[in-house]
Amino acid sequence: MIDADALRAHDASLFAARRARLLATFAGEALIPAGVPFPKNYPANPFPFRASSHFLYLVGLPLPGAQLVLRGDDTTLYVEAPAADDELWHGPTPSLDDLARVTGLRVAPLDAFAPLSPDAAVLLPQGERARVTAAGLLRREITPPTDEDLALQDAMIALRLVHDAGAIAELRRAAEATVAAHRAGMAATRVGVTEFAIAAAMEGELMRRGMSTSYGSIVSVRGEILHNHSHAGTAKEGDLLLADVGAETGLGFAGDVTRTWPVSGRFDGPQRALYEVVLAAQKDTIARCTAGTRYRDVHLAACRAIAEGLVGLGILRGDVDELVADGVHATFFPHGIGHLLGLDVHDMEDLGDRAGYAAGRERSTQFGLGYLRLDRDLQPGMAVTIEPGFYAVPAILRDPERRRVAKDRIDFATLEAFASVRGIRIEDDVLVTDGAPEVLTAALPKDAAAIEACVGA
Repeated sequence: MIDADALRAHDASLFAARRARLLATFAGEALIPAGVPFPKNYPANPFPFRASSHFLYLVGLPLPGAQLVLRGDDTTLYVEAPAADDELWHGPTPSLDDLARVTGLRVAPLDAFAPLSPDAAVLLPQGERARVTAAGLLRREITPPTDEDLALQDAMIALRLVHDAGAIAELRRAAEATVAAHRAGMAATRVGVTEFAIAAAMEGELMRRGMSTSYGSIVSVRGEILHNHSHAGTAKEGDLLLADVGAETGLGFAGDVTRTWPVSGRFDGPQRALYEVVLAAQKDTIARCTAGTRYRDVHLAACRAIAEGLVGLGILRGDVDELVADGVHATFFPHGIGHLLGLDVHDMEDLGDRAGYAAGRERSTQFGLGYLRLDRDLQPGMAVTIEPGFYAVPAILRDPERRRVAKDRIDFATLEAFASVRGIRIEDDVLVTDGAPEVLTAALPKDAAAIEACVGA
């Protein structure tokens, strides 16, 4: 349901300008589906509806089942007619005239959908039901994509890579809420508190602002599990808690921040030493997020910084450049330095590496580097995350291939002294500008002493 406040706040000129910019580079017919709700376990109990990001970018309203057809001056928004009992279950529903007035679009019922040309392009929504509907409207197979589909993808990628003023304002709103959530999580942390309670404090702060999470929250003392969505643990003395939580605004824009803090309010010696290694790498690589810089080079700089720090602590041995070239550092820093940020927390990842990798660039096959999600030259207006980390993952540490690559360059005896560290990650949202990068989430502390002061406060 779209409430009256959302309609009143709708800025039709912003979305009209985006559609015009898209049509300036893609002159054909295009279908942009909003998608449909996913049933959680039966049709009347769906997950909360979240429209396709491409649809939200061009229309700005979450309309289940809607279809935007771009035909130059004849652009039309088709929407599902409300059922007779919709108002009983869901409250007042905007009429077609309401939607036309608010959006400035020609609005028609979906059952009056006008046939498209045979070569019309489509941006696929998520979910089989929505894709079947799109195929039916186009009267053709929609996978694999046609040349027209790929041309539309490229036009949308070029548009969304560089954020306009409306998008940047939303990213700032997401960042502010995300910062507040992390402060609430730190304040709620103390020995004996469950991960569920800390996650609830964080997500509650987002709900207070009328926002949701942009991805499944990671709030865990098992920080070595990169996508750990279990909150079943209890914070114990000596644990580090890793929280990767981000807000999603009403228009769908994402925040994405990670902080790692000591449950007791004080890092022990080994924890602080490794934390400082990760923090130094993060600060260094944020400073490198300048216009014209290749993001892959930012990642490799983080790899060298992590390797250098681990050599300094005696965990790694050898020449830093050789350790990085051979991927030895990836035993402890196995993921990419970050990703695009926008309407999706991994922005436009539904389009795969076509969005994340510039033409002519391909993913590495090397462990670690192969997980890099972005390899483009940075431009003013792009938003990215910077999130280096250190992880002691048992499966990686004992993996025969990783040991073969490392040879004698990991000092496992020294590593034992750092057993109180399972995982550390520090992540901020960064906007590329014409000058120095702007950290959208700079209001959230990350220096060790400042983190300690926030825990249990």
